Amino acid sequence: MRIALLILVASLGFTGCATTSVSSRKQERLGSYNTLTAEQRLAVDIGQIKVGMTEDAVYIAWGKPSQIIHSESSAGKSTTWIYTGTYFEEYRGWNFHGYYHGYRGRYYTAPYMTYDYVPRNYVRAEVKFEGGVVKEWRSLPGPGY
Repeated sequence: MRIALLILVASLGFTGCATTSVSSRKQERLGSYNTLTAEQRLAVDIGQIKVGMTEDAVYIAWGKPSQIIHSESSAGKSTTWIYTGTYFEEYRGWNFHGYYHGYRGRYYTAPYMTYDYVPRNYVRAEVKFEGGVVKEWRSLPGPGY
């Protein structure tokens, strides 16, 4: 029962936000959206990014990053946006159930397997910017995929 409830809440959370978030971010940064090329607008509308896009375009397509890292090398300054995801890892363990049995009320214990699901975070994508535009990006597989 608890698993079904967890899956229901997670699916409602993911589906409820995904459809309205791109459109709301588009309205939030409408000026930047209007300056994109037709190809970039199409990509942003379906939640994709491409090399050469601005930080605003990536924000509209994917939303706020979980972490921003600033770095500098001999090639110059760069910024990396990190996007994280969450998966549920099954956790199993033994537990003991005690109960009274019989005429004299003797106490017995019996082992049984319990399980639960623990949320775990992982890095799902990285976007590297140089000069305010996407230089490279990569999508990373989730655990167990």
